[in-house]
Amino acid sequence: MAVSRDLRKLIAAICVAAVFWFYMFSPWTGGWPNFWVVMSVAAMVLTTLALAFTPDRQELAKVEKPLLQVLGGIVIAAALWGIFWVGDKLSGLMFDFARPEVDAVYAMKTGLPPHTIAILLIGLIGPAEELFWRGYVQRTMARLLPGKRAADLAFILTAAVYALVHIWSFNFMLIMAALVAGGVWGLIYRICPKALPALIISHALWDALVFVILPI
Repeated sequence: MAVSRDLRKLIAAICVAAVFWFYMFSPWTGGWPNFWVVMSVAAMVLTTLALAFTPDRQELAKVEKPLLQVLGGIVIAAALWGIFWVGDKLSGLMFDFARPEVDAVYAMKTGLPPHTIAILLIGLIGPAEELFWRGYVQRTMARLLPGKRAADLAFILTAAVYALVHIWSFNFMLIMAALVAGGVWGLIYRICPKALPALIISHALWDALVFVILPI
């Protein structure tokens, strides 16, 4: 019964995330009142759900080797930025639609000053996404799924769901970006669950890098 209850909570939390992502990215609802305002609300709601639905939430607060976590987060963020820089150049050579779709993503930067967006990404949105998708969704799936390969399946399913919630943008480049980034963070978490603080740092820094500091 406990497993069934935890599974229902997990499905409900993912559905809430899917509704937020639909509202933020769909052509019928996106842009009002402001993308970053809605994203910030989503971040707070999903963080609340992740903490409320995690029975051993104190484990998520444990930080082993803090200096290594910080350095690891910086390295992961820088490596991801490099991967996306190369990917942008290659996709631009292969697909005519690539650059316009990337530009459409950057068009979401409107509505707030760049420094405000950077603060939201580093202080709220980036950490909340990682805490929810890796710290709660992938971690809980690995616990609930049966079999010896449960952690592997949890990694694959979480990366897939993270990419699919972006589908309402109808933006191939954004969906692929979510799949690649989510896949990298998910794989690192699969290999080393104790690296969650580094992943939180990397997600926050990477968001700020690609959206504000060093746009691709």
